[in-house]
Amino acid sequence: MDSDTIWRNVDEQRGALADLLDTLQPEQWSTPSLCAGWTVREVAIHITQSHAGIGEMLPAAIKSGFRFDAVVRRAALEDPAEPAAITARIRAMAGSRKRPPLTKEVDPLLDILIHTQDICIPLGIERTMPTDAAVAVADRLWHMKFPFAPQRDLPGYRFVATDADFAVGPEWGGLREAPIHDLVLMFARRLDVPDAEPEPESEED
Repeated sequence: MDSDTIWRNVDEQRGALADLLDTLQPEQWSTPSLCAGWTVREVAIHITQSHAGIGEMLPAAIKSGFRFDAVVRRAALEDPAEPAAITARIRAMAGSRKRPPLTKEVDPLLDILIHTQDICIPLGIERTMPTDAAVAVADRLWHMKFPFAPQRDLPGYRFVATDADFAVGPEWGGLREAPIHDLVLMFARRLDVPDAEPEPESEED
C-alpha cells in the first residue's frame, strides 16, 4: 500500500471513529475496552496521544521509569480531557502525517484499526475494516517483534484469510482460516486462535 493510500485510510478511519464517539452515552465511555485494563475513554485518549510531543509525554515517562507500556498507560490515565475534547482532538489529526519516532508509516493505520475494534466490540458495535487496509496491517503485525510478535507467540500455524489475498506462516502449519478482520485481531492478541482446523467440506453424492 502506497503512502498516500495509507494516510487516506488513516484519515477516514479517524474521522469515522470520531463520529461514532460523538454518539456514545456517558456510561459507554467508561465501558471496559477490548484492550485489557483500559476503558473506552482511555483508548480514545491514547489514539490522540500519538501526536503528543516529547515534552507532553515526559512527565508520564519519568513517573513510569521510561517503561513503554507503563508510559502510555499513565499518559492516558492522567489526561483529564472530556469526551467532546477527545473527539475534537481526533478530528484535528486529519491531514497530518505525524507519527511517533521509530515507527513505520503503516503504524498509524494499524493503531486506528485495532483501537477502533477495542472500542466497538465491547459496546456491541459492528465496525468493518477496509479489506486493503486490514491486509496491510496484518502484514505489518506478522513481521513485528514489539509490541506484538505473532511469529513468536503463534508458532506452528498457517493463517489464511477467507476474504482477501493474504496467507502467512509455514505451509506445514496447522491451518487457520478466518476473515482478514479476525486475523488482525488474532495477531494483535485481541482474539484467540481457534483450537481446531476447519472441517473439510463434504462431497455431495
